[in-house]
Amino acid sequence: MSSIERVALVTGVSSGIGRATAEAFASAGFRVYGTVRSAGASLPPGVKPLQMDVRDAASIEAAVTQVLTESQRIDILVNNAGGVLSGAIEETDIEQAQALFDVNVFGVARVTRAVLPAMRAQRSGRILFISSLLGFLPGPFTGYYAASKHAIEAFGESLDHEVRPFGIRALLIEPGFIRTRIGENGVVAAHPIAAYAKVRARVDEHVKAAVRDGDAAKIVASKVLEAATAKSPKLRYPVGKGAAKLALMRRFMPAGMLDSGLRKEFMLDV
Repeated sequence: MSSIERVALVTGVSSGIGRATAEAFASAGFRVYGTVRSAGASLPPGVKPLQMDVRDAASIEAAVTQVLTESQRIDILVNNAGGVLSGAIEETDIEQAQALFDVNVFGVARVTRAVLPAMRAQRSGRILFISSLLGFLPGPFTGYYAASKHAIEAFGESLDHEVRPFGIRALLIEPGFIRTRIGENGVVAAHPIAAYAKVRARVDEHVKAAVRDGDAAKIVASKVLEAATAKSPKLRYPVGKGAAKLALMRRFMPAGMLDSGLRKEFMLDV
């Protein structure tokens, strides 16, 4: 490895935001490692595959050890791997919620903790979390997913305070509606209840349309690269159509007005 080559580890690179992010780092001259759950996955040129499951501590340790053995350092960690769970809270098994948190929250924690010792030793590093606008603005029928992203927002901000003395920053990327297949690959609540059906169907159609009209994953990837390389990075990076505006509305709009606007947007009272 050349003395100026930086090393990036990106989780969940088989498609969507993770794949686009790995491509962006490779194009920017990083040595890029991308994690996949299954061997043989097709990855972009310049991205070295690592088989890893964020639910499995042993596979995480093996992957991080491989990166450090080959490259002696990790400059960037992008915690992208995650899942989606949709449906009303009453319709959702607690076991489904636990499985989601095991990936979206505890999986992120496992990978982060595995990488931190190397970053502390080298006195530098950036850890980026792919959060969501639902991490600061919950929506209907995504309660557990939004809760997992709220947890990541708190986790990332707390971590940033803790690791700054070591030259490390923890940063949050907050995408809006992005054209990926994550929703199609997501989990649906196990016990649909007829009382919720009409409203849930309207919300589902609204979300599907917003995803179809959303930004390309490469827009998020470019923001991740910006945050990873900025001299003075911000803690949070909203990205995508309306994400920055919604972040401002969440902070400054009166709660009643925001509540009414969201209910109108999702047609909850029709």
